Amino acid sequence: MKNSSLLRGMSRDGSARVFVIDSTPIVDAAICRHLTSPLASAVLGRLLTAASVMGSMSGEEETDSLTLSLGGDGPAGRVIAVSDWKGNVRGYIQSPGVDLPLKENGKLDVGGAVGHGMLSVIRDSGDGEPYTGSVELVSGEIAEDIAKYYAVSEQVPTVCALGVLIGRDRRCLAAGGVFVQLLPYADPELIPVLEENSRALREISSLFASGMSVKDVADIAMKGIEYDVFDETSPEYRCTCSRERTLAALKTVKESDIMKMLDEQEAEGRPRSLEVVCRFCGNRYEFDEKELI
Repeated sequence: MKNSSLLRGMSRDGSARVFVIDSTPIVDAAICRHLTSPLASAVLGRLLTAASVMGSMSGEEETDSLTLSLGGDGPAGRVIAVSDWKGNVRGYIQSPGVDLPLKENGKLDVGGAVGHGMLSVIRDSGDGEPYTGSVELVSGEIAEDIAKYYAVSEQVPTVCALGVLIGRDRRCLAAGGVFVQLLPYADPELIPVLEENSRALREISSLFASGMSVKDVADIAMKGIEYDVFDETSPEYRCTCSRERTLAALKTVKESDIMKMLDEQEAEGRPRSLEVVCRFCGNRYEFDEKELI
């Protein structure tokens, strides 16, 4: 499969910036790791796509990260996506097997799976208290909720389109997203143009499924507006877990609690060791008592 592709650009008059991502390989990697149902793949895939783009908007330090968290009351449960400043992303869905009837239009019911609740955005530069902004979910369809977050929490008018297309074999056929944001002192005449262009982006996954590139999609989003491409990168689904990091996290747990868990293992006839499974990638790490105490 081809690599993911993330394009970043700006209108020549400095009024708007555009981000377009073909996240198909990222979403497919998540499906393979979490063995998600088609509906769960759409929910997690959209959130991963958004997080990758939003992470790329952050600073340019290795410690910079962005976390999107969906806390809805729907059957999907908690959904989380974490991105670095390059757009590399990892994610987790509490109920990977979630399933609901299709909507009347034949689409997967992402909003029904997410339900009502909150979208939280956490920005962490690694050198202080993380910034957290939260908004009530509009629809649970994620793109509308992201747009509301930018309008309410950051006062940045944003066009956001996200889409995931799943095949009969449950693999990702196409996935992607578009963000267009107005910058301070933007030319007001651009607003109706961008609104008109956004109508052609509603089926964003179908555009990528048809073979369009990120530049092709950016041309649709910025039709009638002169713009320049800054760069085009290849973000990945990438987990940052390791045995060392996992052990360091366990070291923060009270020794009495560790001993209790080890005793329970022994009482059940198992070795006195603990196994930790990374919820983002499924890697398993086992630690014996000598390492833990």
